[in-house]
Amino acid sequence: MTILQRLIEQAKHPNGLIGSIMLRIMNVAHRGMTSWLIESGAIKNGDIVLDIGCGGGKTIQALSRVNHHGKIYGIDFSAQAIRNATKVNHKDVASGKVIVKQASVSNIPYPDAYFDKIIACQTHYFWQDFAEDVKEVFRVLKKDGQFIIISELYKINYHREDYKTNKEIRQLFDHVGFQFVNIQEHKRNGWLYIMGTK
Repeated sequence: MTILQRLIEQAKHPNGLIGSIMLRIMNVAHRGMTSWLIESGAIKNGDIVLDIGCGGGKTIQALSRVNHHGKIYGIDFSAQAIRNATKVNHKDVASGKVIVKQASVSNIPYPDAYFDKIIACQTHYFWQDFAEDVKEVFRVLKKDGQFIIISELYKINYHREDYKTNKEIRQLFDHVGFQFVNIQEHKRNGWLYIMGTK
């Protein structure tokens, strides 16, 4: 396995000391995209929010700051990510405002129609079965709730073999049952913002 392949594996499934370092790097690298999400105004005070692939926990922290009366959940299938996210958000975890759990997007451990907003920042291009995973997200999203994906375009093109184009994503969201789909591109930074409303 090459060094690049090892780094990609650590990005997909952070583990151990190198994984912990990678999570800290991702916390910094994703800051701009998280700010873009917050500035969009999608997250409302009082929302129950799920961050899929919560990584090092900084997105959860940012969501918590603008959502004073809501609750933030995070899932990641990396145990190292859960440890890091818990540490970064230790006060909110202790108070019960933030709950982080080791789990996969393919089997989200929450009941139907549970979340107001579901976020996936820089993670969906790693999902094994994107179409089925979007259905699972739809299941746990409330009526009129929103699913938001934010990602760098080049990473989608590099990692995904399917659902690379806006047209493909829109068709999938329509097929799953989303009422509205809004897709925006941040041309200068090469970022993609997808929001589906149930």
